[in-house]
Amino acid sequence: MKKVFALVDCNNFYVSCERLFRPELNGRPVVVLSNNDGCIVSRSNEAKALGIPMGAPFFQFKSLIARHAVHVFSSNYALYGDLSCRVMDVLRQMEVDVEVYSIDEAFLSLPVNTVWDRGKYAAALRERVRKYVGIPVSIGIAATKTLAKIAGRIAKTDNQAGGVFDLVDNGRIDGILGQIEAKDVWGVGRRSAEKLHRRGIYTALDLKRADEAWVRKTLTVTGARTTMELNGIPCIALQNAPVCPKSLVTSRSFGQPVTDLEDLREALITYVSIAAEKLRKQGAEAGTVNVFLTTGPFDPQYYSNNQTMTLPGPTSSTPELITAVLHCLKALYRPGYRYRKAGILLAGIVRGYKQRELFSLSPVKEDKALMAGLDRINGKWGRHTIQYGMTKASNKPWSMQQSRKSPAYTTKWKELPLVQSMGSNPAKKNDAELHLYL
Repeated sequence: MKKVFALVDCNNFYVSCERLFRPELNGRPVVVLSNNDGCIVSRSNEAKALGIPMGAPFFQFKSLIARHAVHVFSSNYALYGDLSCRVMDVLRQMEVDVEVYSIDEAFLSLPVNTVWDRGKYAAALRERVRKYVGIPVSIGIAATKTLAKIAGRIAKTDNQAGGVFDLVDNGRIDGILGQIEAKDVWGVGRRSAEKLHRRGIYTALDLKRADEAWVRKTLTVTGARTTMELNGIPCIALQNAPVCPKSLVTSRSFGQPVTDLEDLREALITYVSIAAEKLRKQGAEAGTVNVFLTTGPFDPQYYSNNQTMTLPGPTSSTPELITAVLHCLKALYRPGYRYRKAGILLAGIVRGYKQRELFSLSPVKEDKALMAGLDRINGKWGRHTIQYGMTKASNKPWSMQQSRKSPAYTTKWKELPLVQSMGSNPAKKNDAELHLYL
């Protein structure tokens, strides 16, 4: 059966997550900041209307934000991740073919059927997500994933679309593509856009009509695939099963400069513990560990270095990975520097079959039952409920600055929202209602 693609995109996702538990902020300007409260990474429509750009440094817009009473949140990744899972679960209840593309986007595969109305079905899907989770979404429908991305953008920005836009058999498709810059097409990067501009290709319509041989030669098979998708020929299939990544990075900028070796040890142990948990969730193992340290680029004493260690065999064991990380840190650390950032990169990731070293003298220990128990406890009671003794419970100078972080409403018992009944008191009739989706 012939099928089309639908892109489900959560609107201003981080902001929507914050507003879910602060309904009095609906209709008011809201922004969410990146790690260490550095840059603006999510904006409500009201904040966009004030001229606050995406990715802008927070300090540059402090006066404008204060002048217009913009509400500011630090990133709350535990909350966003949990609500994302809930949105994806609702989509899987409705459709079999679901590809989770990012924390706030998913592709669906819908049948082409003359009996039913795709627009009405998409509207019903939007309403189901809103009712069950409370997050507003927009849905773009098209013959290919690239066109679905474009349809999704229109669904989100065109008030007359009602949150759903269908590009399948749409007679205005060329006119729509003519209004979209080539650099904004999914799959076209900055360097590719520069090459297209030199060729006189400025819009998505220009790219659709470009010479196929030239596109393949200049932009390789990726560019050729994008061009075919713009012509309505599906070239990018739906990925129902998660793809095993080639590498996994966990890194953070410190909330304040770190000079002490013990603090660096603690930070890296925390990072590799998080990475190991992600590996186990994917049923994967890593064969190589890379650790990197860096000071600030403008510090008087600049230092940046990394160290790689190949393991005896692929593993997802947290103790084994910690041992490798601390070995690398010992070779990297230089006293007297103010370190601003550290991180770990796990590479050589495999899933399923794994090749062991034939003459290895130190085989990797198998502790899958222990790690499974650790993950179950931390999954139920919150990350770091059980952690390794080399980490402190508090007073962590390397922790991120999150001075405006909201509670973990859905993932920590102590931070669950409290609700008081308004009863029949007429004085409270106008109080904002709090709808809980727990």
